[in-house]
Amino acid sequence: MILACQNINKSFGENIILKDASFHIEEREKAALIGNNGAGKTTLLRIIIRELPADSGEIVLAKDKTIGYLAQYQDISTEQTIYEELLSTKQHILDLESQIRSLEEQMSHASQEELEPLMKLYSSLNHSFETENGYAYKSEVIGVLKGLGFTEEDFSKKISTLSGGQKTRVALGKLLLNQPDILLLDEPTNHLDMDSIRWLETYLLNYPGAVFIVSHDRYFLDKVVTKIVEIDQADVHTYLGNYSDYSEKKARIRDAQYKAYLNQQQEIRHQKAVIAKLKSFNREKSVRRAQSREKMLEKIQLIDKPNMEEERIRIQLEPRITSGNDVLTVEDLAKSFPGQPLFSQISFQIKRGERVALIGNNGTGKTTMLKIINGLLEPDAGSVTLGSKVQIGYYDQEHHVLHPEKTIFQEISDSYPTLTETQIRNMLAAFLFTGEDVFKLISSLSGGERGRVSLAKLMLSEANFLILDEPTNHLDIASKEILEEALNSYTGTVFYVSHDRYFINQTATRILDLTNHSVVNYIGDYDYYLEKCEELTEKYAPAAASEESLRETSQTKISWQNQKKELARQRKLENELKKTEEEIEKLESRDQEIDETLVLPEVCTDVAKCLKLSKEKEQIAEKLEELYERWEELAQ
Repeated sequence: MILACQNINKSFGENIILKDASFHIEEREKAALIGNNGAGKTTLLRIIIRELPADSGEIVLAKDKTIGYLAQYQDISTEQTIYEELLSTKQHILDLESQIRSLEEQMSHASQEELEPLMKLYSSLNHSFETENGYAYKSEVIGVLKGLGFTEEDFSKKISTLSGGQKTRVALGKLLLNQPDILLLDEPTNHLDMDSIRWLETYLLNYPGAVFIVSHDRYFLDKVVTKIVEIDQADVHTYLGNYSDYSEKKARIRDAQYKAYLNQQQEIRHQKAVIAKLKSFNREKSVRRAQSREKMLEKIQLIDKPNMEEERIRIQLEPRITSGNDVLTVEDLAKSFPGQPLFSQISFQIKRGERVALIGNNGTGKTTMLKIINGLLEPDAGSVTLGSKVQIGYYDQEHHVLHPEKTIFQEISDSYPTLTETQIRNMLAAFLFTGEDVFKLISSLSGGERGRVSLAKLMLSEANFLILDEPTNHLDIASKEILEEALNSYTGTVFYVSHDRYFINQTATRILDLTNHSVVNYIGDYDYYLEKCEELTEKYAPAAASEESLRETSQTKISWQNQKKELARQRKLENELKKTEEEIEKLESRDQEIDETLVLPEVCTDVAKCLKLSKEKEQIAEKLEELYERWEELAQ
């Protein structure tokens, strides 16, 4: 066991966040912490790293183990470049390398007497350098940077010029390179594109330490974790398995609890009816029996009614009018910005009733395409044609449709005056606004909160063609599931951009992958896309279309091969240096042994033995001279 939380309690005023929370994390275990927004996940992480005190309880970290924490929001302020910032995690290796170079300089001018201690120190430092993976530290840093979606052009950007999302990626990269014994990651997949998320999944699966992740990315959790720790109404429960396993077990437990609750309620009603009947007889014996049953009823430990899926708020989406069968036709669409070509000759159609996901790495032009379709941007070439009776409902990440001076409740009620207060509150509750929250001013909301208001407003729009840009950002798992159900029962058409692979799997009937400046069509969900991606990309959007891309790949391959050769050469030289040092030590020991033998009375009087030993001593001297010269060459 590397980490244990024992009976942790935490409240803010009357709001109980954690109640006797207990769980543990084993060494090398990959676990997730889940719960609705506001459940206390980040609070628990901050208690674990002792940034926030618990009201009571104990956090136990195994002896000599290190802990690393990635917060959701980073405020790194430095004039270092991205590459320098990540390289700083290898400072101990850089210092070792500097010491080794300094020793080499000293040894080249040292006398015979000074050489021996320098050689021992040099050998020790080299061993440490190799143990610390010193020959590959640059490759490791570059690998993490590229894995997290930074290009070589990004390496020289100063940290002070980066966006919040880029700073979070830099912080994540530093944390991964530091390799603490346990990683605490708060929403690590935010700000990552799909390729980077897949890279992170592989990295964490092979990570030598333990990992404890807060995430709403269910696909990511299915791939990485083997344990789920859930915060539910201040109580903490542990489930073995990934997210899908947890979801099934949770449903079974909830069903069993609900059945037990119903059975108990039925038994209570039965007992109360029997008691009333016994009392109605109005005889001493029957009254005593009634009193006995009443006492039994009082001792029953009541089962709380569990929150059932059936009682969860559901959103009903229905278009006001039905569109024609051809909803959207895109022909030969092209768009580029100065120095940044996005796509060209893009053509596709969307039919009524389809739910189409547009995916692709960051910077490929997904949001730009949605803006062109919605008439907010002009294409460089090509055309966008909407079908008969198509009415668009658009959700963008900038939330231009909101009025800062209104409250959340006013924003909805003014747009939809026929809705009752209960209907408005139910819709807002589905998007995490309850109680007095609905009277907050739009101007006071965070970006994520504004996104949720925009989404709630869109769900009421009665449009027949929904265009959504990252609709699941800032939603907790329960809200994502509500949105999934709403879209799956929607009889209109949906076209959306998302990095949420679980959401895509649950809702998409078709996927368009924007890659290599082209679009590839997949008639299926995300799992189908993964299965066919390599085959169809090569067929319909080959990277070979870009000579620069080919040249880059080729140069990277050559560079890697050269690096491997250089590493192999260095290892060979190090091994030879080690063998040379061992041979020198062996011969010097033998030379010392001969000197000690020659002064023995029984030897110094034996001329033949003396001559033999003297000849061996001469041979040792000659051999040592050769070895000293070779050692100097290798040490250089």
